[in-house]
Amino acid sequence: MCRRLTILLVMLLPLGLGACATSPLGRSQLALFDDSQLQQQGAEAYQQYAGSHERATGATADYASCVANAIIRELPQGDGPEQWQVGVFKDDSPNAFALPGGYVVINSGMLKVAENQDQLATVVGHEMAHVLADHANERTSTQTLTQSGLGVIQAVAGSGGEQLATLLGAGAQYGILLPYSRKQESEADVLGLRLMARAGFNPEASLQLWQNMSQASGSNEPPAWASTHPSNGQRINALESHMSEAQQTAARAREASLRPDCQRP
Repeated sequence: MCRRLTILLVMLLPLGLGACATSPLGRSQLALFDDSQLQQQGAEAYQQYAGSHERATGATADYASCVANAIIRELPQGDGPEQWQVGVFKDDSPNAFALPGGYVVINSGMLKVAENQDQLATVVGHEMAHVLADHANERTSTQTLTQSGLGVIQAVAGSGGEQLATLLGAGAQYGILLPYSRKQESEADVLGLRLMARAGFNPEASLQLWQNMSQASGSNEPPAWASTHPSNGQRINALESHMSEAQQTAARAREASLRPDCQRP
């Protein structure tokens, strides 16, 4: 019986994963939800964050917004939301994120890790890439499908279903959801590198940014196999493999007089 139930879960998941869209890098994606649903959720999440955090003002807000807007102005036409909203908030945690619908959040603490405009552009480009690649839909769809599969297992197994679903849930977490998320993070690294280079920022700064992130995380960084993100070393290696292309993109941007000059406070 246990073997049959395990096979059933394995069969359920690829069924959903096969009904997919295609990411900007040509990777197959699962997309079960309507974009308008996720955009509404993005708007609500942004308002909730803005309501619980104090907005940064003055030079800090101007600087972070300058970097984000420089990237927004050079986004490929027709890609992503028509309008973007950038919010800079007083929060010491070095964090930034972007939400469906075109909302970019930058914590003031990120400026302690991103030491210049090019490093900050690496972070912002990465987070915006998540939105452009529809990663929120993909992640939500994958989690929904996984939970549905576990629900079927529990129903079929009867009284022993709860324990079995828990065990299989752990397997799904480490075997499906986390690796799937790492694929998204790696994809956002590459796409974000392209976005910041397209705006005229120096793509080589991305390497130093992730070195800074590694130092900031110290021994708190989990092993790559148990993390939603690749290790900082893995990210640096992947970025180096795409650096030549990004440098050419940045050179073309500079030839077109795209030279961001965001003044760090």
